[in-house]
Amino acid sequence: MRRTVLIDAPSNLGLRPPAPGTVPGCYKLAGALREQGLLRRLGALEGGVVVPPRYDLGEWKEGDGDFNAAALAAYTSRLATRIEGHVGSGDFPVVLGGDCSILLGAVLALRRLGRYGVAYLDGHGDFRHPGNTAVSGPVGAAAGEGVAQITGRGQADLTDLDGLRPYVRDEDVCVLGIRDADEDQEELTGLGISHAPVGEIRRRGPEAVAREVLTHFQRSHLDGFWIHLDADVLDPSVMPAVDSPDPGGLLTGELRSLLGPLAASPRCVGINVTIYDPDRDPEGTGAVLLAELLESVFAQP
Repeated sequence: MRRTVLIDAPSNLGLRPPAPGTVPGCYKLAGALREQGLLRRLGALEGGVVVPPRYDLGEWKEGDGDFNAAALAAYTSRLATRIEGHVGSGDFPVVLGGDCSILLGAVLALRRLGRYGVAYLDGHGDFRHPGNTAVSGPVGAAAGEGVAQITGRGQADLTDLDGLRPYVRDEDVCVLGIRDADEDQEELTGLGISHAPVGEIRRRGPEAVAREVLTHFQRSHLDGFWIHLDADVLDPSVMPAVDSPDPGGLLTGELRSLLGPLAASPRCVGINVTIYDPDRDPEGTGAVLLAELLESVFAQP
């Protein structure tokens, strides 16, 4: 039986400040979930913390590319080394963010090991890159560029670490749970990047969509796949404590049903959890929800 290992990656380097002079509170996600007893509830081993650099926009201005890029690149390499060691040893890392840019560390680790896919569970397509700014707006916040960056689109100091661009091939990504009107869908379709918005998941059923993702990954002859779970894939009626609480998301039971078959696959090699912001949740209800969800899907028997 593989060992579950809990790793903290409390980086907020990929998000814009919520207000001038403040920093995004999602770096508290890991502490909030640990406060819910997640280590015990998962039956996990302690994987420690990969401490991020200080959040500092410095003299950055629009047009300079991604802010915190040098810090992000250094952090990505360090996080990748930690994850690579565990996956290479047969462990199952559960990585607690942080913002979505921590996924760069996971996919760089996996790219060093072979060819892996990503099940990208997120309320947004996260496909902003220098080639589509007219549609998606200017680049800057890496957390909104996740799918673009892991598939090699964007500045080389983040997308080509170790000379391994792309970390994940277009055909090896499945984007799940984006809002029905997400602006990235047309470009994703044209590039052959698989995606299923909330309406489609509801029509077909989350379990059926998950099984199709597994079949898709099986056809690609991958060494395995990773799950990226952004808390904003959930509807704000159940998870308002995120930076972009857009309506029309999945409900908790739907997300559990979608995650279940993916998590049960022996080809799934790990997961990262991102974007929940305890600063926006003084009662801690979002932490309770996420801890219960992760326990129900990933706990060791």
